[in-house]
Amino acid sequence: MAGSSKKVIYAALVGNALIAITKFIAASLTGSSAMLSETIHSVVDTCNQLLLLYGLKRAKKPADERYPFGHGKEVYFWSFVVAILIFAVGAGVSIYEGIHQVLNPTPIDRPMINYIVLAFAVVFEGAAWLFALTEFTKAKGKWGYLEAVSRGKDPSIFVVLFEDSAALIGLAVAFIGVLLSHLTGIIIFDGIASIIIGLVLGGTAAWLAYETKSLLIGESATKSVIEGIRKIVTAQPGVEKVNEVLTMHMGPDFVLLNLSVEFADEKTANDLEKLITKIDREIKQAFPEVKRIFIEAETAATKSTQSE
Repeated sequence: MAGSSKKVIYAALVGNALIAITKFIAASLTGSSAMLSETIHSVVDTCNQLLLLYGLKRAKKPADERYPFGHGKEVYFWSFVVAILIFAVGAGVSIYEGIHQVLNPTPIDRPMINYIVLAFAVVFEGAAWLFALTEFTKAKGKWGYLEAVSRGKDPSIFVVLFEDSAALIGLAVAFIGVLLSHLTGIIIFDGIASIIIGLVLGGTAAWLAYETKSLLIGESATKSVIEGIRKIVTAQPGVEKVNEVLTMHMGPDFVLLNLSVEFADEKTANDLEKLITKIDREIKQAFPEVKRIFIEAETAATKSTQSE
């Protein structure tokens, strides 16, 4: 999963860096507000890809005394930071620039440059979007796209997909804004396009923040994983009942598991040790993402004493 994430991010990074430079030159030459907003958008996206790569690198750090479960949640933190940057910088500056252009219209010089740049940007951005979509489709499996975003535990892939989707929408809006300003001579269309781009970025940022929040504060494993774990434990001879299956994603490929299991009263300490070892082994074989398992052993007698 991490390898796929990096491929998607590197593809988007290269594409956005080239597009940002090209858009900046066009915005400087033409004075288009929508093109300036698109430049800011591409610069923010480029910075975001760098942050995601940094998060993936940090997440690989081994566990230590201060962070006994590793640094896997760094991916979630930096994905959340990306969402905040899109909202604060991308959306905020685009809306501001658009309002400024509406209130103080500035004519667009040499609009043909904008058309050429936007055409190249669509090609580069479209290629990055297609690559991100392909990798996301592979990762989502049988889930639908919205369900995969909601249930997915590796935000780096869908963050890039969201960014690229917003970028393509922004390019279409910028083209329409520049075209209308060019054909009608009404300059405020360019500013309105910039405001719409800002709103698109704001909506994208809000959705990203919502989806990464649950992972950041501690989301459980998927329902199928929890049910599979319960089935494995329940099937063991000597297990009377599985009381609780508590899971938490400590990273995209790291699930922490805490089990509360009621064992048969006649089981000796030696029997329990062997049984717990067997349960640990079988769960990790079935679900490799479950890295750490803690089992709270109970008997009917123990449970009765605790309830008094």
